[in-house]
Amino acid sequence: MTPTTPRSRCGICRLHDDAANVAAYEIARTDLWLLRHHPDPAPLAGWLLLDARRHLSGPLAFSDREALSWGQAVRHASQLVQQLTGCDRVYAIAFGEGAPHLHLHLIPRQGSDPHTAAWSVADLYRALAEGKRQAADPQLVRDLVARGRERVERHQLETSAETMKGTVELSDKEMAEILDLTGERKKGPPSVA
Repeated sequence: MTPTTPRSRCGICRLHDDAANVAAYEIARTDLWLLRHHPDPAPLAGWLLLDARRHLSGPLAFSDREALSWGQAVRHASQLVQQLTGCDRVYAIAFGEGAPHLHLHLIPRQGSDPHTAAWSVADLYRALAEGKRQAADPQLVRDLVARGRERVERHQLETSAETMKGTVELSDKEMAEILDLTGERKKGPPSVA
């Protein structure tokens, strides 16, 4: 079932189309997925969101292609959260009630921070709203976004180099996308592999 909210009224769709938001928070974009940092005020530095590009409510509405790609996208995005924050674990949470557009929260769990333990992460939103907790430092968020973009670009270059050496098997279409010969890849922040 696909949500009935028109794209123009969907907050997530608007974020995807907003140039200032893209410049500030977007880390990577493919034709299926968009990886971004939680906008300011962010509950934690390194709190990323993996969004469906297509307006859909969740996995029940996935196309076959989206269903096949989702696991790898979540794994790569979670690995990036861990690389950027040094966290012990990455929580993955999606409710779809605040916005009927799939956006998976990828939350860094630091073993030394009791505020990130299990369901305590949900309290971070309330604490921010009530003024009981400071938001993540916006400069730290900007630095994490920049480092995330660099890591995604480096990963693409390494994947491209390995492919040319013959160590990774890719289809002609995948190879063309890496080399950006097809023109299908969206311009702007780098795409996630």
